Amino acid sequence: MESKNYQRLSPRDLRAAIRTGEFTAPTVGCCLGFTQINVVILPARYAFDFLLYCQRNPKPCPLLEAMEAGIYEPRFLAPGADIRTDVPRYRVFRGEGVEEREDILDLWRDDLVTFLLGCSFTFEWAMMQAHIPVRNIEEDKIVPVFVTNQPCQPAGVFKGNLVVSMRPIPPHQVSRAVQVTGRYPGVHGSPVHIGAPEALGIADINRPDYGSPVTIHPGEIPVFWGCGVTPQDAIMKLKPELAITHAPGHMFVTDRREEEFALA
Repeated sequence: MESKNYQRLSPRDLRAAIRTGEFTAPTVGCCLGFTQINVVILPARYAFDFLLYCQRNPKPCPLLEAMEAGIYEPRFLAPGADIRTDVPRYRVFRGEGVEEREDILDLWRDDLVTFLLGCSFTFEWAMMQAHIPVRNIEEDKIVPVFVTNQPCQPAGVFKGNLVVSMRPIPPHQVSRAVQVTGRYPGVHGSPVHIGAPEALGIADINRPDYGSPVTIHPGEIPVFWGCGVTPQDAIMKLKPELAITHAPGHMFVTDRREEEFALA
């Protein structure tokens, strides 16, 4: 079903629909006003290095909750939820192989550690309230995402490049977009780059690495935010025996309202 039909659904009800397989779509525009989350699940032996990676790269990897090994209930962000079933689509990495699936129950192990990172889908509602266009929601698409040529700070076994999401903004609203999103540092915060996509190594703004291209009207400026797909770039370079993330655009929706993570 289209995610636009789920804008006013509660996070608990959306997760129930995901768990039963009723909802498998991207979560863009779902449960407006509630915080959406990137998911990274790793064997415990990688956990400390990944924690350092998040600490050293807070813009693309803003860590909101880390769970003990073997725990699958996000007790801080969504008590009663199950991280093994409540994401509409997962990506599973095994060495050089990648597959997508709708649950990970049969893959769960007692040594798996879950990290939940803020997602820019969260501040899109605040942008709309400020009358700033959010083109991917207007066009019911997954936000365009690009792997840049900018290296992140490495940590232990993890190294990779910054990944960004892009939203085209009219010139007179760019400063307002910076102000609005800057209130949400826990979900990527203010942009990391404005205009000049070639400076990030992006050759064609209409050919994203993930997500879908969106309409850029004449005169609009592409604005780039840190993206929670960044850890996936590091995971693909590491080629671990097992790692699990959300599929791009298919986020975990929490019970926490976005304003809980906003600066005063």
